[in-house]
Amino acid sequence: MAPVSIKRILISESVDACCKKILQENGIEVTEKQNMTKDELIADIKNYDGLVVRSATRVTSEVINAASNLKLIGRAGTGVDNVDVDAATKNGVIVMNTPSGNTISAAELTCALVMSLSRNVPQADMSMKAGKWDRKKFMGAELYGKVLGIVGLGRIGKEVASRMQSFGMRTIGYDPITPPEVTASWGVEQMSLEQLWPQCDYITVHTPLMPSTTGLLNDESFAKCKKGVKVINCARGGIIDEAALLRALESGQCGGAGLDVYVEEPPKERALVNHLNVISCPHLGASTKEAQARCGQDIALQIVDMVKGKALVGAVNAQVLASTFSPESHQWIRLGEAMGAVLRACTSSKQPYSQVQITTTGDCLKKSTGFLSSAAVVGLLTDGSSSGPNLVNALTLAKERGLEVNMKHDGGAGVATCVVEVSVNGTRSKAQGSVLAEVPMLEQLEGSPFRQPVPLAGHLLFFKAAASPQLLPSITGALAAAGVEMESFSAPAARGGEQWYCAGTSSLMGDLGSLKALVKEAAQITV
Repeated sequence: MAPVSIKRILISESVDACCKKILQENGIEVTEKQNMTKDELIADIKNYDGLVVRSATRVTSEVINAASNLKLIGRAGTGVDNVDVDAATKNGVIVMNTPSGNTISAAELTCALVMSLSRNVPQADMSMKAGKWDRKKFMGAELYGKVLGIVGLGRIGKEVASRMQSFGMRTIGYDPITPPEVTASWGVEQMSLEQLWPQCDYITVHTPLMPSTTGLLNDESFAKCKKGVKVINCARGGIIDEAALLRALESGQCGGAGLDVYVEEPPKERALVNHLNVISCPHLGASTKEAQARCGQDIALQIVDMVKGKALVGAVNAQVLASTFSPESHQWIRLGEAMGAVLRACTSSKQPYSQVQITTTGDCLKKSTGFLSSAAVVGLLTDGSSSGPNLVNALTLAKERGLEVNMKHDGGAGVATCVVEVSVNGTRSKAQGSVLAEVPMLEQLEGSPFRQPVPLAGHLLFFKAAASPQLLPSITGALAAAGVEMESFSAPAARGGEQWYCAGTSSLMGDLGSLKALVKEAAQITV
């Protein structure tokens, strides 16, 4: 992928100073403005290419739509539920997080809450500070031999498991993505939630917040748990249904809760926070010096690597781009976009498109079909506006416009090629190209091969006509009359019927009207 141009970044929250330092050392201008109101952010965002946030800034669709140059939203932390990822994708903005920056800190806080729940540490401390000596009131329980259920077995879940195993806890868990054989290798037996609930003495959740995980622990699941089960949430507010948790605490079905996150932060409804069996923290999972330094450093280095075209790490809405960060992929992306542009120009009178099929061949393109498809759609849909499609939003915009995008790879050890075929009102137009000596080349147009492949660079004039000795002199004369020089010429290999020709020109013709008497169709592009 060509490097993303990011010159000015706004940091809207308290991020470790190393973040600003690293960005500035790599030529990026950084502005820090904390505690901005929504209106202030909406008014200011148009001045920046990038935005770096933590969890407090709400990057809504309104904010994203107000931006005119925004290319990146960087979250110095794990979750991105404070960012409207769909709106960002639609606007072609990459959303990036730091997946591992908070891992250790969040895992350690989880373990601290498990231990505090087992021994009533905060409650005993408050009692002592009130001048009491009430040993019987704070009878606890050992963790040794108890069962810890871990819902969500990603990085943090894994670290929690390894630490609590050292206390002699049995760790079981659930995760729809991580394979059971993987979690078994670090001592966690996977099972369904239905099997997990009744076995646990403690349950901790470590999933993202999404529709499938909202209210995961609710009245129904609490009823299936052991009486007195203790629960911990250091992930995201809402994974545990707060009203159901309060009911379970009051009935004794839940024996205690350790909460670091809430549906509303700070919580206005205080019943849970004030409950005697609840240990509450003000969202401290990532609040360690080490985690903040790590997240600040990670997000800065990830941005720098992206800007320099080295790698794309932590992108949550543009995974297709991850494989585009290699020198050879740049030319294939140029090829895909150029072939899309050629087909758009040559079928301009027949739009809108109903379907596009992208087919790749050759083993070296096995993992490239995704970004080549996005690139071809960019070329097809680009209309010259500054807010046009890019590799991030191309497929989303295609779907919105009713354009069905199909892609396939035919394999084989032969020459690597890309074929783009569009359907317009029942008719199909096709282009085939490849990259030769690092130059994107058009080999065929509408099934007709060129005698010499067309280099897809500069100003190109495509025209469809029947072969004639007078064709080339006539086209050259029409170009000269318009003050345009012909710099190259590619003729079709086939001689019968009307075929596509291509001329490389010094500039675009202002008006193609003078060619109408000479050819059946004409189109020009700049690539």
